[in-house]
Amino acid sequence: MFTYIQQLGVQSFIRKEAPYLGLSLVGAELFYKFHSFILESIAFLVTWYLLSWMGSNIFNRN
Repeated sequence: MFTYIQQLGVQSFIRKEAPYLGLSLVGAELFYKFHSFILESIAFLVTWYLLSWMGSNIFNRN
């Protein structure tokens, strides 16, 4: 993560990832009730990764 932010710059990283981060946070809060911080954290990170991956595939097909 550090290397990725360092390569892109903070503003570019926030611009690209903020929507996916926000959707992942909302989804995790609403749907993930595993009663385990670690499992919910992993599910949140996987959700963020998948949303970011789908978004990059959709918006880079121009």
